Amino acid sequence: MHSKEEKLAAFGRMLDVLDTLREKCPWDRKQTNESLRPNTIEETYELSDALMKGDSNEIMKELGDVLLHVCFYAKIGEEQSEFDIAEVCNKLCDKLIFRHPHVYPPEGSQGSNVETAAQVSQQWEQLKQQEKDGNKTVLSGVPSSLPTLIKAYRIQDKARNVGFDWEERKQVWEKVKEEIGEFETELEHMDHDKAEAEFGDLLFSLINAARLYKINPDNALERTNQKFIRRFNYLEAKTLKQGRKLTDMTLAEMDEIWTEAKRREQD
Repeated sequence: MHSKEEKLAAFGRMLDVLDTLREKCPWDRKQTNESLRPNTIEETYELSDALMKGDSNEIMKELGDVLLHVCFYAKIGEEQSEFDIAEVCNKLCDKLIFRHPHVYPPEGSQGSNVETAAQVSQQWEQLKQQEKDGNKTVLSGVPSSLPTLIKAYRIQDKARNVGFDWEERKQVWEKVKEEIGEFETELEHMDHDKAEAEFGDLLFSLINAARLYKINPDNALERTNQKFIRRFNYLEAKTLKQGRKLTDMTLAEMDEIWTEAKRREQD
């Protein structure tokens, strides 16, 4: 691994390259916050894919792409005389120090006494609301543009940090059963709008259950997505190898190959 001096030199080199590209490359020169935003979202999802695969080379590459975007926005801010990368770093450090009084005790104070990750999270949310430019309400820190599944998890987690949670996690299963019943009732009534609302409640309760049992629902669902893709690709490839099309097969025939794909994974 590299020394701190080498890391600082590499970061400085990256900023120098960005400065040069901003000046001499027609594409880089024309970029704005608005034009970069969609690319930033795409790069973040590509990093997420690499993290799920656990591919260290891909993770390193995608981290570089995300870092470039962070520095690019800071470069634009500097050109507009609003802020630069140093202010971005310093503001981040100030925030981290303020929100970790158990590590950085305020001057003249013994700091806070927290011993578990859960206590740190609870303290973090309380300190955020004390900041001058912090969140005004408990849930205001949840971005409205978050994917819905992740948003639900974050909403529940923030509510938990102020004590709004089940006394015992097993109590959540009664809520899940209740929501299933309400969803089934609306299906029987053939009321699509109400059924959609109840299905949302059911999903929310299942995400709540995952959180209480320390399962990340987004990761869990993505694992299932990838598993389905692997098995379906196997089904499709074997069908084509037989000189057939999926649309020509019966469900029973497809299910037989699907079961074979499951067996191969287990073996």
